[in-house]
Amino acid sequence: VSMFATNHLMETGEPMIKQSWNTEKSGVCVGSDVWIGARSVLLPGTRIGNGAVIAAGSVVRDEVPSGAIYGGVPAKLIRMRQ
Repeated sequence: VSMFATNHLMETGEPMIKQSWNTEKSGVCVGSDVWIGARSVLLPGTRIGNGAVIAAGSVVRDEVPSGAIYGGVPAKLIRMRQ
């Protein structure tokens, strides 16, 4: 699993090496009792609720509600756990 807590901006007119950090989307928060499948990628701003499941190889970029099963690129709701 790869977790990226920050990323740089990608504004035009400024060389990439001089881009500052994006402070609007930062950090990764993973709740309790969460299963994250192999080779998943959690991007800046990701929030995963308690008891959620992330399918292997998924790219998560937003909020995953508690008890949800997410998968895909980008990750989307598959179903809620019973």
